[in-house]
Amino acid sequence: MIQRMIIAAAFVAALAGAAGCKGGKQKQAVVRLDGSSTVFLISQAVAEDFEKQNSQWKVTIGVSGTGGGFKKFCAGETDVQNASRPIKKSEAEACAAAGIEYIELPVAFDGLAVVVNPRNTWAEHITTAELKKIWEPAAQGKVMRWSHVRPDWPDKEIHLYGPGVDSGTYDYFTEAIVHKAAASRGDFTSSEDDNVLVQGIASDEGAIGFFGLAYFEENRDKLKLLPVDDGSGKGPVAPSVETVMKSEYQPLSRPLFIYVNKASLDRPEVKAFMNFYIAHAMALSAEVGYIPLPDAAYRLTAERLNRKTTGSLFLGGKSLVGVRIQDLLANK
Repeated sequence: MIQRMIIAAAFVAALAGAAGCKGGKQKQAVVRLDGSSTVFLISQAVAEDFEKQNSQWKVTIGVSGTGGGFKKFCAGETDVQNASRPIKKSEAEACAAAGIEYIELPVAFDGLAVVVNPRNTWAEHITTAELKKIWEPAAQGKVMRWSHVRPDWPDKEIHLYGPGVDSGTYDYFTEAIVHKAAASRGDFTSSEDDNVLVQGIASDEGAIGFFGLAYFEENRDKLKLLPVDDGSGKGPVAPSVETVMKSEYQPLSRPLFIYVNKASLDRPEVKAFMNFYIAHAMALSAEVGYIPLPDAAYRLTAERLNRKTTGSLFLGGKSLVGVRIQDLLANK
């Protein structure tokens, strides 16, 4: 996988303005993104290639987590929102109150990787029931050692690492595993930056954590992946392009999204960036370690963007857990 340089927040400003401007300098047009650290990797790759072909425009990308990003997006501070889960009802209401209309666009699929330290010689796979036992709120102060999870595992301290509470990855994992979004024990090391989690787990023999598959792929020499058994009878399954596309890696497979402010599309730099994004999402999502959608899905997504179809397919209490790639196609 080709490593991408992190896009700098500032480039040299545009030189003199177009003819007719009275002295001074014209500001360089900027496309502003924020949100999910998971989707950041795709948006970063898109932005880098976009800027190479459109040097007159600049793209800035923040990493506030999906929840933190939606606060900025619904306040009109950003043009595009990276999201590792669909918009929540409360966030949609905040956007509506601020007069922000948005277009929801799925761009890739992801499998959440459950990982431990490579020096962990006892855990070769884990069940969803055991993950629930580790992460549910009732586990705090009780499930503190590996032997508490499975009796034949050693009597060693277990240390938990996971995305922060503003992360869509955190929301999805807790809904899929604990069966209630944002419900988990609180005594874990959290960060909105998945690279911080990678470093923590890589240096802690007792660690277990989770994040998007691309971060494992980029750091597979530092981490150990645990296949997950969902209790359906097929046994432990590891996340991969094949298992996610075939809906075999359940319940920890999920779609990834971007949201664009409809009003921002009136600006040529945003419109050009969004068209470029959808046209290149298949190749670049695969390049950074995620699972592309089928060609038909990107065609339908492009139609949704061109028609400026606003709203979300996932409001009204519909759960994202277990949604397959073909389900997204059916809903388009």
